[in-house]
Amino acid sequence: MDGLYGEDATIMGGGGGAANPAMKWRDNMARKFQYYLDKSTPHPVARWLGSLAVAAIYCLRAYYIQGFYIVTYGLGIYLLNLLIGFLSPQVDPESEGPALPTKGSDEFKPFIRRLPEFKFWYALTKAFLVAFVLTFFSIFDVPVFWPILLLYWIVLFVLTMKRQIRHMIKYRYVPFSLGKQRYTGKRPAQADKASTSKD
Repeated sequence: MDGLYGEDATIMGGGGGAANPAMKWRDNMARKFQYYLDKSTPHPVARWLGSLAVAAIYCLRAYYIQGFYIVTYGLGIYLLNLLIGFLSPQVDPESEGPALPTKGSDEFKPFIRRLPEFKFWYALTKAFLVAFVLTFFSIFDVPVFWPILLLYWIVLFVLTMKRQIRHMIKYRYVPFSLGKQRYTGKRPAQADKASTSKD
């Protein structure tokens, strides 16, 4: 009976088999990658500049090769999907009732994105890297008339953004914040009287 459990442990990677060093190396690399990913979290400007560099390298490669339009179109559709998640609230007022304040007297509820900024950045960067790797495989270079794809993507982008902006206006939310808002309060009535008496 003990031999059976020992054999199962070896198969699952618990023993000293040949798969154990590979599993250790994979776990070690995953841990290091997660460490550097966590270290990059408080530096959004540097992260986005790195992503911009990756996107520029992909665009230069696609332009230099003059191909892989299907890969670029798929990348564009995926990025549009990510952007919609980034601009949408976590709780949709249309399906789950109004969670965002619609009147000035309503309780303040901060805007929480369906797709947080860090996950948006990570998915976008990973998408560009995957698309870059796909440009090295000729099977993905399907011959198409690229202006049609570009026109279709522009129409899709405009219609999607139009719908998203209407949603934002209807439920009165802004997905961007420009720093911490400060409450100044009402000016005292004496200060108002003093300023009018001097005039």
